[in-house]
Amino acid sequence: MLAQAPTRDVEKVLDLQTPYYLIDKSNLQTNLDKIAWLRNASGVKCLLALKCFATWSVFDFMAQYMDGSTSSSLYEVRLGHEKFGGETHAYSVAYSDAEIAEVLACSDKIIFNSIGQLTKFADASKGHVRGLRVNPGVSTSEFDLADPSRPFSRLGEHDPVKIAAVADQISGLMFHNNCENDDFARFDEMLTLIEDRFGAIIHDMDWISLGGGIHFTGEDYPLALLAARLKDFARTYGVQIYLEPGEAAITGAATLEVTVLDTLYNGKNLAIVDSSIEAHMLDLLIYREPAKVSPDTGPHAWMICGKSCLAGDIFGEFHFDAPLKAGDRLSFQDAAGYTMVKKNWFNGVKMPSIAIRELDGTIRLVREFGYDDFVAALS
Repeated sequence: MLAQAPTRDVEKVLDLQTPYYLIDKSNLQTNLDKIAWLRNASGVKCLLALKCFATWSVFDFMAQYMDGSTSSSLYEVRLGHEKFGGETHAYSVAYSDAEIAEVLACSDKIIFNSIGQLTKFADASKGHVRGLRVNPGVSTSEFDLADPSRPFSRLGEHDPVKIAAVADQISGLMFHNNCENDDFARFDEMLTLIEDRFGAIIHDMDWISLGGGIHFTGEDYPLALLAARLKDFARTYGVQIYLEPGEAAITGAATLEVTVLDTLYNGKNLAIVDSSIEAHMLDLLIYREPAKVSPDTGPHAWMICGKSCLAGDIFGEFHFDAPLKAGDRLSFQDAAGYTMVKKNWFNGVKMPSIAIRELDGTIRLVREFGYDDFVAALS
């Protein structure tokens, strides 16, 4: 039994050993087409946020619709430089002396998190395009863990006077304060607050990054309104705008395919699968959100559990048309953003393979992980 409606070439999918992530290029293209439209309509440039999705096997496909990549570490900026192409922006909460030279060598722009870091690496980055992260003090995050504007936040400078004092050392600013924001009115409101507080400094810049977290590829999002707002902002301040879509680029583009190994009853129907939310969908566990199956309908309620020893290794409770049994196949939705980048070897549970469904429906396996990979991750 599948936990989602039968997909194209499902018989080919069933030949692959679970668990594995399945990236569907046709679903990915739906998002990329909207990104391409926004770029054309507004003049913004869009960079893939590698902190959200870094499966480079589809970078060549995504690069046809985007302008480059943005990073949060040395390894990410190097990956973007080597595998994605286009513009490569480097950002980190803090760079070390040992990595700054390589970061600069792999990036077109470097964004410093603080004036202290900008000053420290002023000589090393001389001649490089430099920017500074600004914390406007407002965000759309519903989770304190992910809120860049939480009290005592270390993410960016907040004082316009101090920022203005170093404006001659940089050519751009980054504002990253949207988080899963699918509300255009809220985006517009926060952008106005940014203009009111930092507008004078923005006028002196050549480029502005508004970060990621804007869910403009979602269904019914007023994309034309966003394009008009961004175009007006760029014209008003004479800047090139960058967006850093992560989830907006890959929402709905991948699933985690698993198999039921065992069933039991302990007040509820329980099904144990050959995967682990702790190891393979960690972001959901961190934010205490259930996984998704589609359709989640039917008279039979089952709790789907991971195979690790963690008592709370539970994907969620779902409904099916028939009772589950060992050997049934399940498909967890939205397994790309902040999922594949966080997979780990907890309990030594087999790492999911990675497969891609091409636009013609064929499936190709691009990576398998085995015991040697598990050993190599340790010491």
